Amino acid sequence: MARAPKTKTAAAPAQREMPVNPPSRPSKELHVFPNPAPERDYLIQFQVPEFTCHCPLTGQPDFAHFTIDMVADKLCVELKSLKMYMWSFRDEGAFHEKVTNDILGKIVATTQPRYARITARWYVRGGIYTNVVVEHRKKGFKGDSVVPTPSLPTATGLR
Repeated sequence: MARAPKTKTAAAPAQREMPVNPPSRPSKELHVFPNPAPERDYLIQFQVPEFTCHCPLTGQPDFAHFTIDMVADKLCVELKSLKMYMWSFRDEGAFHEKVTNDILGKIVATTQPRYARITARWYVRGGIYTNVVVEHRKKGFKGDSVVPTPSLPTATGLR
């Protein structure tokens, strides 16, 4: 009787323990780091071109391009946590106005910036484009030369 040749079975690689907040999962946490130049006003701009949530009435997906402008005071937003935070809305139902204001509120509560503005350009739904612009200005902030007024082009399709 011929025996089948022995084959070595590779041991399964040891898997590391999953961190409490894995880097590839949505999170409602925003992390911060110290402003490297708190002595001056300078504009930090984040572009989030693939924001997604759901219409709370129909459950249909809503898509937006968010522009977040801020002048930090003592703290800046850490980029990866901002990405995971924005991703956390993906499966939530939210009206455009509410989600835009909620995001600004979270950024302000977490970083206490001198200035912050979110311009949310929502893609067409029911034949209507919606732009929502929300703003926070710390009392006494007069940095208008640093923070340009948003110029919103007329929406003519997905670009």
